[in-house]
Amino acid sequence: MMQRRTTLASCTALVAALALGTTACGGGPVTAAGDGDKPLSGQTVSVAGVWSGTEQKNFQKVLDAFTEKTGAKTQFVSTGDNVSTVVGSKIEGGNAFDVVMVPQVGVLQQFAEQGWLKPLSKPTQQAVDANYASVWKDYGSVDGTLYGLYFKAAHKSTVWYSPDALNQAGVEPPKTYDEMLEAGHTVSDSGLAAFSVAGQDGWTLTDWFENIYLSQAGPEKYDQLAAHEIRWTDPTVVKALTTLGELFKDKELIAGGQKEALNTDFPGSVEKVFGPEPEAGMVYEGDFVAGVAKDQFGKKIGEDANFFPFPAVAGGEAPVVSGGDAAVVLKDGKNQKAAMAFLEYLASPEAAAVWAEAGGFLSPNKKLDLASYGDDVTRETAKSLVGAGDSVRFDMSDQAPAAFGGTKGTGEWKILQDFLRDPSDPKATAAELEDAAAKAYQD
Repeated sequence: MMQRRTTLASCTALVAALALGTTACGGGPVTAAGDGDKPLSGQTVSVAGVWSGTEQKNFQKVLDAFTEKTGAKTQFVSTGDNVSTVVGSKIEGGNAFDVVMVPQVGVLQQFAEQGWLKPLSKPTQQAVDANYASVWKDYGSVDGTLYGLYFKAAHKSTVWYSPDALNQAGVEPPKTYDEMLEAGHTVSDSGLAAFSVAGQDGWTLTDWFENIYLSQAGPEKYDQLAAHEIRWTDPTVVKALTTLGELFKDKELIAGGQKEALNTDFPGSVEKVFGPEPEAGMVYEGDFVAGVAKDQFGKKIGEDANFFPFPAVAGGEAPVVSGGDAAVVLKDGKNQKAAMAFLEYLASPEAAAVWAEAGGFLSPNKKLDLASYGDDVTRETAKSLVGAGDSVRFDMSDQAPAAFGGTKGTGEWKILQDFLRDPSDPKATAAELEDAAAKAYQD
């Protein structure tokens, strides 16, 4: 979303990236490993995605493996969160990317409706049928045509914590939302804030809301709200915002209070728990927190950093929210053959294993050997996600039109940031969300 929106740092000189020539954020093209004996030697695939920092570095390993296998060179550009804007600008300029890693279902649907996408090749479709639960094919399809291959998934119902912080406070991982807040107050009494909240990145706030809403309102209402079949002024939305507001307004629970939360981005929120000078005991976000804790702060997953499932709210079921990045091929790209070959590679367990071994990654590919993951915690998270099959609910904001659920500084992201700043009137926030949703869905 990452949502996704799992961007770890802003790419410098985005303007230069938009004018992509022979270089890209994070380095220039990968040099092919062969000397003409590989099937795609001499071709170059340009790939765009939201990833930067650690995630971009690990995805580069996948690109390198593709180069080694096929001889094709690759170029990667980090778009930041505004994927649709960047991709649209490139297409209008006659310099379209070959492949885009799309972090939102709504954006994938938008791209397909605008006629930007090529249907996936038969080998890729066959791999999806064989290797994925049908829900992933559904989310990658528009009007029955498969355009998107979900390469990277996220388990977005995980609350990460410092075992030392919880042990010092004498609390166990909670089973319910109320127990989580109670445990948070105990952690706060022991000297650390309970939660680090990444309010500077609006997508993290949508994830908070979605887990509460799915558990409290139930999956049927969740699906209806995701499709805008019920309004955001529905009493279930107001109730979920009220529940979330109880956390947001409690200065003992949030590191630095609301003001500091609004100035904390996602990697900063992880640092406040797992960095050299901890300020909080817990941080809610997806499984990708583990990659930051491990790679940037040297934490051993399962020992120095662990998680508990996002707890059930108000007697509901514990939520299981997912997200993911789908690879799509732009029909205006210059290297169709190499682009399709790249997606065929991404559909294989071989490609998924490359990033799984690097960490900070989950694959929805059920053929991936769980032994590929580097630690037991990630292995169990991946097993849970794949085992959930078609019962997983996809991130709601990622299903929305980008103008509402996937654009920095507007729509749901901004409205929930305003709600974090002042959570005193859930009904007014619900009305703002409905106004923005109605415009984006063109109801």
